[in-house]
Amino acid sequence: MSDAVHSAIQSTLDQNDVVLFMKGTPVFPQCGFSSVVSQVLDHLQVDFESVNVLEDNDVRQGIKEFSNWPTIPQLYVKGEFVGGCDIIKEMFQSGELQTYLRDKGVIEAVRPPRPTLSGGPPFAARGHSSPRDGYRAG
Repeated sequence: MSDAVHSAIQSTLDQNDVVLFMKGTPVFPQCGFSSVVSQVLDHLQVDFESVNVLEDNDVRQGIKEFSNWPTIPQLYVKGEFVGGCDIIKEMFQSGELQTYLRDKGVIEAVRPPRPTLSGGPPFAARGHSSPRDGYRAG
């Protein structure tokens, strides 16, 4: 990874409490896994900066080297790598993510989650029973 890419990633992390490196945007995710993490953060009413790695292949490869983590999405809180989709989903379902975000000062208290259209977890909002279902093409 070039020094410029490393500096750009570090600068983004330094300037934002919560950063999601994802494929696509929160409004138009290009990957089911990125969509799930974005929906979880939205569900918890977390303000976050998103970086669409599909717009810059150097950032797409660089973030993997930066974190030493091979997949995207990648969530950072206060400059610390938290994890990818499976880790975030598991933390959310256990309540650990809410506690972690509160302890980091990102959310004020563990709030009851906002209701979704389906009344289920965020990834069920479009009738999917799991994030893996949401990733299916078609």
